[in-house]
Amino acid sequence: MENVGIAVRDLDAAISFFTDLGLELVGRDEVSGEWASTAVGLDGNHARIALLETPNGQGQLELFEYLHPDAIETEPTRPNEIGMHRVAFSVDDIDEALETAARHGCHPLRGVATYRDLYKLTYLRGPSGIVVMLAQELQSTPPEPTA
Repeated sequence: MENVGIAVRDLDAAISFFTDLGLELVGRDEVSGEWASTAVGLDGNHARIALLETPNGQGQLELFEYLHPDAIETEPTRPNEIGMHRVAFSVDDIDEALETAARHGCHPLRGVATYRDLYKLTYLRGPSGIVVMLAQELQSTPPEPTA
């Protein structure tokens, strides 16, 4: 997979949110012209874009802020709707990640759950209503006894 593309209301706010969660901003650009209209299928396509990468370099988000045609506001998706569901990130410390998200006004949809003593998980609304899952893998083996 190349990347996941997400249209956002405010590109700078989305970049700030995702970089604070640990992604790295790889590049920014503004795209328009016949090639952009043809590729996306929108006449007069003009957008500001940013590419962000996960710390391990194995995943990328491409964020778009449409300048033309105007972005269409919709109701934020719900986890059980058909279509784009969520973007998920592994985190080392879910509480720390939630503190970071809260600084951006983003809070869990309900709370933090534990799945089979394997993961602590939560869904939250990120910028532009994006559903973001945070997952912290729990220690799978008991710690070594200390002397």
